[in-house]
Amino acid sequence: CGGNASGKTTVATRIIEALDVPWVVLLSMESFYKVLDEGQQALAARSDYNFDHPDAFDFELLISVLRKLKKGKSVKVPVYDFTTHSRRREWKTVYGANVIVFEGILAFANKELLKLLDMKVFVDTDSDIRLVRRLQRDIMEHGRDIVGVIKQYNKFVKPAFEQYIEPTMQVADIVVPRGGENFVALDLIVQHVHSQLEKPWSLLPCCRAALASAHQGQPLPKTLSVLENTPQVRGMHTIIR
Repeated sequence: CGGNASGKTTVATRIIEALDVPWVVLLSMESFYKVLDEGQQALAARSDYNFDHPDAFDFELLISVLRKLKKGKSVKVPVYDFTTHSRRREWKTVYGANVIVFEGILAFANKELLKLLDMKVFVDTDSDIRLVRRLQRDIMEHGRDIVGVIKQYNKFVKPAFEQYIEPTMQVADIVVPRGGENFVALDLIVQHVHSQLEKPWSLLPCCRAALASAHQGQPLPKTLSVLENTPQVRGMHTIIR
């Protein structure tokens, strides 16, 4: 979590690079903006729509997607077009992973969403730096004009940060000043994630017991073929083990 243009994506990307483990998913809250009606579309075109308010996000869909990912299931994630302020027709397929990194300005603003987060990191960056970054990004990447960006910042972005985002810093487990340049903080986060990955079964003892006894009293499925116990098969077993 963190303010707009605080460097959340940079922090998330550097954590993923430093983890150096397979099966890591990066999920962005920006994918879950609500579909705007015609009136809201017109407001957005005039920089008069508040994209930093909790009501701008589809929390129901977001929570559903995150729950499925944590269960190892594949999900469809919407792709948001910031130029047209709408969802694209094509949705992206994302698969469950060993590590899910979720980032967004209001990542800590919903109680149900908060329950799904195992480790909460707040990226704290100076407001002047965030404004400069937002100007560069919105003008160069989203095709906005400087007057519209500053108008939106003063009217919506700054008040929303002070009301909805900054107060959630208190629920964070780790606060990272200076964002992606704080390599000491990033190293601590990576170490913690590695420590959790090294003891998966200690976190889920009930699941191991259930898996061990799940087949008892059940017939073998018809789709299962049992190979003859030959030297070649035993050799394959040895390699696999």
